[in-house]
Amino acid sequence: EHHLQRAISAQQVFREKKESMVIPVPEAESNVNYYNRLYKGEFKQPKQFIHIQPFNLDNEQPDYDMDSEDETLLNRLNRKMEIKPLQFEIMVDRLEKASSSQLVTLQEAKLLLNEDDYLIKAVYDYWVRKRKNCRGPSLIPQIKQEKRDGSTNNDPYVAFRRRTEKMQTRKNRKNDEASYEKMLKLRREFSRAITILEMVKRREKTKRELLHLTLEVVEKR
Repeated sequence: EHHLQRAISAQQVFREKKESMVIPVPEAESNVNYYNRLYKGEFKQPKQFIHIQPFNLDNEQPDYDMDSEDETLLNRLNRKMEIKPLQFEIMVDRLEKASSSQLVTLQEAKLLLNEDDYLIKAVYDYWVRKRKNCRGPSLIPQIKQEKRDGSTNNDPYVAFRRRTEKMQTRKNRKNDEASYEKMLKLRREFSRAITILEMVKRREKTKRELLHLTLEVVEKR
């Protein structure tokens, strides 16, 4: 971000593009030996696709992902005991989520992790050392969000922002007049329906009275 701002400012000052006004772009590198070590042999088309079952709450995957430095530690620990990459990620993930600005102690880590004491001590020491060398607040990447006090309004790396001002819709007189005419028409239709119902009620009442009079005439005859 600061390279872009510096290039724009320099271009506005000098009115021309200098050779030094460039945004640095990392170059792509290839490691053939590393590729051949990972992908050995030729690829064979499987007979059927791989089916992945949805994870349950008990099998929830950790948010922490291993890197090459973690793989080095894992290879050194596997010489004395067997530890899987997922197991290591779960341990570091629990330590990260249990810590905030203050790191958990070794005794608290033993309560969080149900593992061997030697393994907990090795992973804990490595995690503390890596956490102190980390520039960010956590080893797990997090989305930078806006603070409620509004102190991050000028930060270009904030992912989601709240609306500071309420959107106002444009008023249209034509739409208001059309709505008013529709309401008048609806009111007339309701009034007509009420009048029809009252007339039906009077008709049924008259028919009932006629029936009673007819019965009285039959009885008297």
